[in-house]
Amino acid sequence: MNAKSLGSCYEVTLLELNLILIVTGIVAGIVSTAAGLASLVSYPVLLALGLPPVTANVTNTLGLLFTSVGAVASSQKELKGHGKSLGLMLPLTLLGSIVGAFLLFLIPEATFAKIVPFFIFVAAILIFFPHRTRLSGQEVKVPSMGKKLLTWLAIFLIGSYTGYFGAAGGVLMLSLLAWTSNVSFPEYNAQKNLALGLANVVAAVIYVTKTPIPWNHVIFLGIGFLIGGFLGPRIVRHLPAQLLKILIGIGALILAGSLFVQAYHL
Repeated sequence: MNAKSLGSCYEVTLLELNLILIVTGIVAGIVSTAAGLASLVSYPVLLALGLPPVTANVTNTLGLLFTSVGAVASSQKELKGHGKSLGLMLPLTLLGSIVGAFLLFLIPEATFAKIVPFFIFVAAILIFFPHRTRLSGQEVKVPSMGKKLLTWLAIFLIGSYTGYFGAAGGVLMLSLLAWTSNVSFPEYNAQKNLALGLANVVAAVIYVTKTPIPWNHVIFLGIGFLIGGFLGPRIVRHLPAQLLKILIGIGALILAGSLFVQAYHL
């Protein structure tokens, strides 16, 4: 493999391809750990490099594993003391990701390409919703059993979505945790990174057994993801969370519109 097509009018060399993948991974890794929307950056780039939609999704999910490594290594401070909540979140997310990963190969690729814009549009809208954070000294309310069951179901469904299509899964989890968690944004953002990172591991194992993998893309995208994933939590600590979410939400709406036009040939 000496070159890949970028669109239909420019051929990139292998060196240029690898540099594009690394830079894309760095930016996407930062976006992933900050707001759960890595694929708003990486997925369209992979499509532009000539990968079919399902292959681009699989490549993106494998690359995201590197983001999770960097993010978890950089988020030990935020994860400390949350073992009980993670003990519920992780198994539900992992079980859901198994279901979603198998669904990816049962649904035709043309159908997949047509429903992706709607997933990203919903994620874009959700990111604009206000996130609730418990203030210092504020009493922690114990949720009812009904609310707990709905939360557990939602975590399972988000895990399924992540296994099926990783793009915007993070922002769905962030939106859920914003309404159910009593901790700060950096803390539940770190929990999201760990839970969906493990979900991506499970999905990746299933993907490898089901379809050919463009490993060159995965490796160099993964290098960028690793760097971006490590930098992301540090950025979250110092930048206003609302500003990050507004910027990424706007980007998500633009991407959803672009992919909609491509999928429906408008």
